[in-house]
Amino acid sequence: MFFRQLLAKDATLSYFFGCGSCHVGVAVDPVLGDEQRFIDEAAKQDVKITHVIDTHVHADHFSGGRSLAELAGAAYCLHESNKSRVKYPFEALKDGQRIDVGNVVIDVLHTPGHTPDSICLLVTDKRRAPAGENATPWFVLTGDTLFVGSAGRPDLAGREAEMAGQIHDTLHQRLLTLPAEVELYPGHTSGSVCGAGMSGKPMSTIGFEKRWNPMLAMSRDEFVAALTETIPPRPAEMDRIVAYNLGN
Repeated sequence: MFFRQLLAKDATLSYFFGCGSCHVGVAVDPVLGDEQRFIDEAAKQDVKITHVIDTHVHADHFSGGRSLAELAGAAYCLHESNKSRVKYPFEALKDGQRIDVGNVVIDVLHTPGHTPDSICLLVTDKRRAPAGENATPWFVLTGDTLFVGSAGRPDLAGREAEMAGQIHDTLHQRLLTLPAEVELYPGHTSGSVCGAGMSGKPMSTIGFEKRWNPMLAMSRDEFVAALTETIPPRPAEMDRIVAYNLGN
C-alpha cells in the first residue's frame, strides 16, 4: 500500500493512496489547481486513479474533484444525500458501503454534523493481516468532522446547535468506537477556518484524541455550548465556493 498526504492552500489536507501491486489508487479532497499533482504522483506510483472522493461539499475551497476525475477517467464520488443538491452526475456513496481498491479496502462512514453529507473513510490494508484473519483498519480520513485537537465547525448548514449535537453523536457513535491504534488523518491543519483550536500536527490516532482532545471529554450539552461559542469567521467567498462545488 502507498499513502500520500498533500498540504494544499488554506491549510487543507488532501490524500492519495492505494494498492501499488494492483496499480490502482484513490484521491480524496483534491483542491482545484492541484489536479496535476495527483496525475504526476499516480505516474510515479504507476497506478491508475479509479476513484476521486470528496468527504463533503466544501465551503472553504474550490474542489478539484470533478476535474481530476475527468482527467483521470475515474469515478467522482460524494455521499448520496447530495443527489437533490448537485447539478452534475456523481457516484453516490452509502453509509456502510465498501470500496475495494486492489488489496486496499475503504469503508464509507456517514458522519453528519459539519455538513449533512459529511463522510469519513475507514481504510484497511488486507495484506497486513495474518493468513486466515481479518485485517484491523489502518487509518481513518476524517474530513472536517474530527481534527487533531478539535472538531469541525457546525454552522455551515445554518443550524448551529442542532449540527453541533450531530457532530457529538457522530464522534461518539462512529469514530471513537474504532480501535485506539487506528491512525487519524483530518481534512485540515491549523490555520483553517473549518474549525477552532486545531493542532498544527497533521495526524494523530483515535486513542490519542480520546485521551487529549478536550472536545471529546465533554458531555453533549457542554460540547454543543463549546462548539457554538468558538465558531471561526465565515470562509471568504463561501457562497461562490459552495455554488461552484454544487455545479451552479
